Amino acid sequence: MLIKTRGIVLSYLKYRESSIITRVYTEQRGVQSYLVNGVRRAKPPGRIALFQPLTLLELVAYVPRQGGSLTRLAEFRCAEPFRSLPYDMRKSSVGLFLSEVLSKSVREEEENVSLFRFLHDSILTFDQQDEGIENFALLFLLHLAGYLGFGAETGAEIIDQVAMAGAAPVGGTFNSGPATLRLREFEHYFDELLRTPAASTIPNGQVRRELLAVVIRYYQLHVEGLGPINSLEILSEVLGG
Repeated sequence: MLIKTRGIVLSYLKYRESSIITRVYTEQRGVQSYLVNGVRRAKPPGRIALFQPLTLLELVAYVPRQGGSLTRLAEFRCAEPFRSLPYDMRKSSVGLFLSEVLSKSVREEEENVSLFRFLHDSILTFDQQDEGIENFALLFLLHLAGYLGFGAETGAEIIDQVAMAGAAPVGGTFNSGPATLRLREFEHYFDELLRTPAASTIPNGQVRRELLAVVIRYYQLHVEGLGPINSLEILSEVLGG
């Protein structure tokens, strides 16, 4: 059986000499893994680019057998070409970071139209955005949390939970410690992002990195087995001071 669906690439792994196994968040069936043959061959060129993080695809896919998790793509093509996301270092770093978070936190293999629409529209907006992209990752994760069932309405909700977990930000990562006062300084930044993002007063990259570390810790408290987000360090460097 074949289905036609839109999809958002989350990640891929090399498989054998010229193939890949890719994880895609699909509109009709949630997270799916597909074996794609031959895309790493030199000819035709450029096909592997279709499986870079957050690429928007149109797919014709085989439906896996009962109990199976890996199937094949019959057809695939770019649904909406990006204007800037793969070519701008800051944007591509954000895309890599968000795709890692999505890969580890979005796991349902079932249709969720509202979540797919949010992801699709957010990615397109980010690609087309020319200014004010510094806070996109923060805003994206705060809104995504709502679709995953643990969205916060105030900064205090986030800070209270992270503080109770006994972790404090140190240099953009987390160590256990009593630095609750430092966490409390972040409440109003989260309130701004949740309520009036256009008026955010986040002063610099250092604070932004710490806020991202807080949000990741918040996700770790709610998503079982989330683990570390390795691309956060890369993103932190690209965000600058």
